[in-house]
Amino acid sequence: MKIVIAGAHAIGRHLARLLSRNKEDITLIDEDPERLARIGSDYDLLTMEAAPNSVKTLKNANVDDADLFIAVTLDQSRNLNCCILAKALGARKTVAKIDSDELSETGMQEFFAKLGVDSLIYPEALAAKEINNGLKMSWVRQRWDVHDGALIMLGVKLRETCEILNQPLKDLCGPEDPYHVVAIKRGRETIIPGGNDELKLYDLAYFMTTKQYIPYIRKISGKEHYVDVKNVMIMGGGNTTVRTVDTMPEYMDAKIIELSLERCEQLNELLEGDKTLVINGDGRDVGLLNEEGIKNTQAFVALTGNAETNILACLTAKRMGVRKTVAMVDNLNYMSMAESLDIGTIINKRIIAAGKIYQMMLDADVMNVTFLTNADADVAEFIPKEGCKITRKVVKDLGLPPGVTIGGLVRNGEGMLVSGNTQIQAGDSVMVFCSDINIKRVEKLFI
Repeated sequence: MKIVIAGAHAIGRHLARLLSRNKEDITLIDEDPERLARIGSDYDLLTMEAAPNSVKTLKNANVDDADLFIAVTLDQSRNLNCCILAKALGARKTVAKIDSDELSETGMQEFFAKLGVDSLIYPEALAAKEINNGLKMSWVRQRWDVHDGALIMLGVKLRETCEILNQPLKDLCGPEDPYHVVAIKRGRETIIPGGNDELKLYDLAYFMTTKQYIPYIRKISGKEHYVDVKNVMIMGGGNTTVRTVDTMPEYMDAKIIELSLERCEQLNELLEGDKTLVINGDGRDVGLLNEEGIKNTQAFVALTGNAETNILACLTAKRMGVRKTVAMVDNLNYMSMAESLDIGTIINKRIIAAGKIYQMMLDADVMNVTFLTNADADVAEFIPKEGCKITRKVVKDLGLPPGVTIGGLVRNGEGMLVSGNTQIQAGDSVMVFCSDINIKRVEKLFI
């Protein structure tokens, strides 16, 4: 597959690195040689120092032969224009990153598709959805719903109160048990576990289960003492904050602490209703946090544009007794540090956006892809075709590659966990967890 990426900023560089592991034909275009140099020499791709919205540049990049054109510069208008030009020159599919809530409204996707922009990616909206998923369940680090909750994946940090530590998974996750442990993050290592693996203290464990057994997962992981989130304090009043508050559940109230008085005035106009209070101040000010009732707050969300500030603010909130903290960490270099400091849920917009774009380059039968933000693993939803390899034998006889496990499937709208004796059928929606392996290789089992 030939892929052309316009813009070597954070998202573009991350995408280029991510897609290059699949040995695709990738061209990365940017005007700034320093940004292109940051991609490093370890990745198999072509870089072009040129303006990506130039017809000459696009022709030189052979976009007429491109299967996917991705525009992720910092300028929304430029991204849209690049996609329109690329489509006119022959690119099969185009994707533009947008920064405007207005363009994400219903109907705009269809409007821009007619102009040549096949897909719009709004990282702030994707991040807001992830944040709210985390706030709905204060004891969960990451949640992923499949088919409106027919199957649910929960990422949970294991503490001393966990009931299932230091026991072989084959004794915990049998065919009749209501959950499977599908991935484990231990330190810097990601494990797709087998029956002899055990859960250890401070592991980040990923459970696959069904909706009715969520309370059971909460119990065995020792999280029953976590209170539900009703009051949320947010530091930073950017677009991600606006989108998060707009889509927040009705039963939650939010206080936004924003340093810029001008932005506070804008927020008061953007956010309607009496559920949100906007406060002008510094979210790192302990006195202000106390004054605004942080001790009665169940969740603290740091969404400034500075990763260090967000990490430190969450650490402060934790010391002040807040159980649930969420930090936006867009700098990949700080991801492992944030995780080691145990600050809570980590939101990285570029990783979330990359997952959405990554799905577009896979086969049409791959319905959904997500990245386990804190782990080096991917989750993909495949629909097997009639007569394909994965439908010919029960799961235990398939000889799945190392680093791959099947967590569950949805059949006729009903979610079910997968055991070694499960026979997968054509048309099932199958959840596959992959670590250190190319999803493209797994995809061949379903075709």
